Amino acid sequence: MSASGPLPSSWGPPSPARGPAYAYAWSGPAPRPRITTSRTELLHLGIAAAVLSGCLTLVFSGNTFLQSGFAPPGLASLSATLVIAAVLAALTGFLAHELAHKVVAQRLGYWAEFRASAYGLGMAAFTSMLGFILAAPGATMVGGVGPGDARGWGRTSLAGPMTNLGFSVLFYVASIGAYLAHTIVFEWLLVLAFINAWFGVFNLFPFGVLDGAKVFRWDARIWAGAIALTLAAMIVAAFAVYIYGTPLLGH
Repeated sequence: MSASGPLPSSWGPPSPARGPAYAYAWSGPAPRPRITTSRTELLHLGIAAAVLSGCLTLVFSGNTFLQSGFAPPGLASLSATLVIAAVLAALTGFLAHELAHKVVAQRLGYWAEFRASAYGLGMAAFTSMLGFILAAPGATMVGGVGPGDARGWGRTSLAGPMTNLGFSVLFYVASIGAYLAHTIVFEWLLVLAFINAWFGVFNLFPFGVLDGAKVFRWDARIWAGAIALTLAAMIVAAFAVYIYGTPLLGH
């Protein structure tokens, strides 16, 4: 999810250089803006990723209050595979999504950094104890984009869901390989494929501050193609996980 926000005090044109001015001729392409970050952003990303990883681990384990008859959540059913799956879900479904917004925005010449939401992370922690996750862990704040720059907002917003779609396809292909190799890991890979596709579809809803609203305002045809592809990936992954139990549907 990307959002507008206040610009940092350092944003703006540099102060005039002292000394004589020199003119240079450059016939090649303009250099692409650098990708930058800050300690504040790294701290917010780390906290959000850690909290979501813990929440997903709890939900995947089945040891939540509702699933265990309101007994205190336990760690008995945790395994290395489960924990790795939870961390990968957080890193690809959430972290990579936000970093995609950031990279595209900065490549377009805008200021962009992620900021976590204490309220959203608290909601994630609370709902995960009930067996599901409802969260708005934060957003990539973007500055320097004019309110009328539909193309800039659209391209920046589209990057996140398309990153989720790419990971969904990657995990699904990997699940086929794992299934053919007769390893149970394919089930977790299918779950990861579904989570990424679902997160992409949700963010493409054309409402409010979600990415889909900005993409739709930019180009309705691009939005329609993006949500159709991501929804198809989600449906295929859902069928594989919940109905057929195999990435080779019907086998």
